[in-house]
Amino acid sequence: MISNLPLFVGLRYAFSNRRDGFLSFVSLFSLGAMALGVTVLIVVLSVMNGFDREIKDRMLDILPHATITRPEGLQDWQQIRDQLTSQSPADSTTTSPYASPFVDGQGLVAFDGRYQPLSLQGVELEDAHTMLDAHLIAGDLDILGHRRFGVVLGQMLARNLGVVPGDKVLITLPELNITPAGAFPRVKRMIVVGVFQVGGQVDSHVAFMHLPDAQTLFRTGTYVDGLRLWFDDPYTLSGIEDIRSKLDKGFVLSTWQQDASDLFNALRLEKTMVGILLSVIIGVAAFNIIAALVLMVNEKRSDIAVLRSYGASPVTIARIFRVQGCVLGLAGIALGVVLGCFLAINIGAVVAGLEALFNFNVFDPSLFFISQLPSRLQWQDVTWVVSISLLLTLVATSYPAWQASRVNPAEALQSEH
Repeated sequence: MISNLPLFVGLRYAFSNRRDGFLSFVSLFSLGAMALGVTVLIVVLSVMNGFDREIKDRMLDILPHATITRPEGLQDWQQIRDQLTSQSPADSTTTSPYASPFVDGQGLVAFDGRYQPLSLQGVELEDAHTMLDAHLIAGDLDILGHRRFGVVLGQMLARNLGVVPGDKVLITLPELNITPAGAFPRVKRMIVVGVFQVGGQVDSHVAFMHLPDAQTLFRTGTYVDGLRLWFDDPYTLSGIEDIRSKLDKGFVLSTWQQDASDLFNALRLEKTMVGILLSVIIGVAAFNIIAALVLMVNEKRSDIAVLRSYGASPVTIARIFRVQGCVLGLAGIALGVVLGCFLAINIGAVVAGLEALFNFNVFDPSLFFISQLPSRLQWQDVTWVVSISLLLTLVATSYPAWQASRVNPAEALQSEH
């Protein structure tokens, strides 16, 4: 019976009707603060996950999931593509990636006295349609195949230059032409045939052109720089190890995680720092639990003295108040997890409802690449939040429980008379 005493008494203290209204308020406030902290942390982390996935999905619509290159380029790229994408009967469970050639080069684009650096990528017309049709905001991609040296610019790049489809821009390449008059940089006048918008860094420095035009511009002849690969699931890249095993020495296989590692490491660091900063809310809730338990200890000094007189040890008394503090913390954590998961899953609908009710836009479609708040609930985040909350709750109960265990029964009973 003594072994269950801390549990029974702690639960009774946690849920009994208090004579002191202020003490009840402090307990409810600590419970609400814990619930609020857990809710906010889950929702914010889910929204950051949503933005992270939104950026990745939009980038992967344009950028390849993996690339295969060789320093001297690829001339027999059709044969290499067929070899890499062929499947044996034993591999029938895995879908082969789609592979296409590309030429990539750097340059400087100029228009009306404005200059911007760009990455100029030559792709086949079919690939241009696959990548850009859903993101084209102006122009016509079919012109790439019919007009010599047409280019499709990212929206931010086009805005910085002040160009629209039909304008002619000057491309300067990092190469020199040696003439009797001296050495001059290679330049080429190209016509803007389209503008795309993905949302992110791609819009500010990437441009696309027809593959044969790019081969002529960069003087690669029949060579291409490499092959671009697209997988059914870019996050698992199923089958990439099989492709790696088929490559001869001298080929370089790189994935989008490697190419954009700096960006995604920055996003991961940002999420970690925001999570740590918002954990302060849970810390404040833990301090409220300390305050509630300290007040409870002072109120229950006579009860503690009676229990000690009947043989309860200081450890048992400490456990009683630990149980009470943990009950408050667990109730707040459970409420916060329920509210946080609900809001994280439905945050888009909630924000849309508020926009319709108060007639405002959180994201102006003319300025942002998204129209509603993205969210992606990850259970590992929920587990992390719950673990931190439980740890802080246990730490918060330590001092009041220690204080309760040090109550002198004789002094407590004497002070009541």
